[in-house]
Amino acid sequence: MVKVKVDRNSCISCGVAPNLCSEVFELGEDNGKTRIVEKYSTETSEAFSVGNVPDSLHKCVREAAETCPVQAIVIEKTGE
Repeated sequence: MVKVKVDRNSCISCGVAPNLCSEVFELGEDNGKTRIVEKYSTETSEAFSVGNVPDSLHKCVREAAETCPVQAIVIEKTGE
């Protein structure tokens, strides 16, 4: 599993992450900023969105994180 965290305070709602990896990211209806889709989400607030994503989506998530213009997405590998 891969733990993913989106800093929604830093997010500028550019849509890069949802466009590159729609399986994991979406623009939230609450504030228009990127969040983890419900399927993988473990916590979502106005400030952060956290989730656990299967290894099969790691490449997709990494590409979104690397492309994010404000580096609002952090990935960490878990032992699960």
